Amino acid sequence: MRQRLRDAHRIVVKLGTHVVTHHGREFALGRVFALVESLAGLRRAGKDVVVVSSGAVGLGRKALGLEGPLSLGLRQACAAAGQGRLISLYSQAFGQLDVEVAQVLLTQEDLADPDRALCLRTTLLRLLELGAIPILNENDSVSVREIVERRGTETTTVFGDNDGLSARVAAALDADLLLLLTDVDGLYTANPRDDPAARRIPTLEAVDDEALARAVGGSTAGTGGMRSKLEAAQLAFEAGVDVLILDGHTEHLIERALRGDDIGTFIASAERRTKRRRHIALAPCDGAMVINAGAITALSAAKASLLPIGVIEVHGNFTTGGLVELRDESGLALGRGLVNYDSNACRQLAGRHSREIDRILGWRGYDALITRDNLVLQELDP
Repeated sequence: MRQRLRDAHRIVVKLGTHVVTHHGREFALGRVFALVESLAGLRRAGKDVVVVSSGAVGLGRKALGLEGPLSLGLRQACAAAGQGRLISLYSQAFGQLDVEVAQVLLTQEDLADPDRALCLRTTLLRLLELGAIPILNENDSVSVREIVERRGTETTTVFGDNDGLSARVAAALDADLLLLLTDVDGLYTANPRDDPAARRIPTLEAVDDEALARAVGGSTAGTGGMRSKLEAAQLAFEAGVDVLILDGHTEHLIERALRGDDIGTFIASAERRTKRRRHIALAPCDGAMVINAGAITALSAAKASLLPIGVIEVHGNFTTGGLVELRDESGLALGRGLVNYDSNACRQLAGRHSREIDRILGWRGYDALITRDNLVLQELDP
């Protein structure tokens, strides 16, 4: 089963607080730079790599000289102070290997809103096409979503969830693999810190109640824990993304993981067609577009995006990010896609050249009405 890891092309890598830092404060230069070298090697080998990194709060805490427990407001202040330092260190590390990086700060709402999620996906895919490695983090300095974590009789207020964020990004990008790097080598039969007889579980067929029950508590410096990672794995699993939970302190772990070595806990998705593509293929459409013969040839033969000049008619009322059916002039359904403009804009742009978009609408979002990565054709994409 692990042999499929060798074929993973688009990989999202989440680096936890205990991987990026020493005790949640000092940046772990040697460890992170070794991981950067491995990730840069994947990028140079032609693979798509996206990094979701924790660590901004810890770096900001040190910079601001703060000790002890932090309130939500102070943690957000630390995130603001530390984020620039974090991306600067990544830029320096990857830059020494001639790999460009791009910082992207997100909130959970960015992925929940269809329009913003579509824009995010497009941005990340363009960065990957340009050879860059996006470095993502939850925008904790403005996020007001609080998580109340209970440990015994105590309650601790934390915020941020890069585990869940990485899973949602992996799903949105149709990633093949999500690597969750933490300070434990996968899921165990019991907490290995408390039970010396605990055994690592090499493969998990699914994330069920039994698996979640084994994962209790969280990390001391980060906001997650094994349960958080399993919940993220469950989300990615359901979207058709393979997941591997690894100890980020292990040497050469990226290379070992991708050649199928027995490390960490592997959760292989049975459904390779992603949740997003299933949505495009099966969900009810909000409208339809009739396209001409030239557009049909471009979509089927050249695997191009749908440009305004290829559209003859627009039917229905839909918003940006809505799902529309594509038809030929006889009414035959050819495929479906997520649109970059609403129905009114599409009607104005139908039959026109992309260079006219600015003049017609007064603004330009995309050259295409539907980009190829948001399109499912019935014959090409069964």
